[in-house]
Amino acid sequence: MSNVVLKNVTKIYDKNVVINNIDLEIKDKEFVVLVGASGCGKSTILRMIAGLEEITSGEILIGDNRVNDIPPKDRDIAFVFQSYALYPHMTVRENISFGLKMRKIDKKIIEQKVQEAAEILDLTEYLDRKPKQLSGGQRQRVALGRAIVRNPKVFLMDEPLSNLDAKLRVQMRSEIKKLHEKLQTTFIYVTHDQTEALTMGDRIVVLDKGVIQQFDTPEEIYNNPSNTFVAGFIGSPQMNFIEGKDLGLDENILYGIRPEKMICGGEIKKTVDIDITELLGSEKIVYFNVGDKKCSAKLPADYSFDKTLELSIREEDLYKFDKTGKRI
Repeated sequence: MSNVVLKNVTKIYDKNVVINNIDLEIKDKEFVVLVGASGCGKSTILRMIAGLEEITSGEILIGDNRVNDIPPKDRDIAFVFQSYALYPHMTVRENISFGLKMRKIDKKIIEQKVQEAAEILDLTEYLDRKPKQLSGGQRQRVALGRAIVRNPKVFLMDEPLSNLDAKLRVQMRSEIKKLHEKLQTTFIYVTHDQTEALTMGDRIVVLDKGVIQQFDTPEEIYNNPSNTFVAGFIGSPQMNFIEGKDLGLDENILYGIRPEKMICGGEIKKTVDIDITELLGSEKIVYFNVGDKKCSAKLPADYSFDKTLELSIREEDLYKFDKTGKRI
């Protein structure tokens, strides 16, 4: 079993609470994504699981083993970093096999594992090339290969695609997801990109200031956010938040509505002045104010309007939040 469990885990740096008493249970063979803004603590959690950071209090279990006092090399995990960290003077074959050689694994077994990893990652024809002869995506696959040959219980990935261009990121997202399906191993993946989180994760952990705001499936987090932070973080453009008085509704409630639901032939009508329009091929995003809140609407590219736009919102599309930001 390669489930990962964090019990009442806290991390404090110089009196600053970075991770605040979190509980988290990741199932065997699950692909879980930790997502949040920079500084929310997601990479710290990954490093604590790996043993690269000591925890201040609590327990971490990998499988049935409590690993608090076990060094990183004995935790049976593989870590893939944002930086490829390849040895420039070594070939792809040598980079992938380096860790196994350090463990004095038999040469025949090493060669077999390297070949298997190269086939999985489509690197067979590049095994004798140096990193400088590879594209960014190929280098990242070499870093993945180095992790695969170890056959770990858990893969930890810290923003592995952030150095790639947008097109290559989309391609590598699907490759990593396929890799997970092939290996049938637990993956824990850190990103600040909510699109990566929604498209890759079996479940998503949304973090803010060292606290888990919600842990659920992508569908549930998108459709049923637990508070305004989750609602505003997941979705692009982000959810609009409008005071009840500005929609002619309950004044003690903050209402949330997705940009794609602003023109849906609903009973709540309001005319707004357009500030900016962005054309994005098959759709356009328009920006405007409702009361003192900046809002946006996602519309078909051929939707016509002048300098104003009439909103028509269905009450069933509204999310309700109290003044603390908690979902009602």
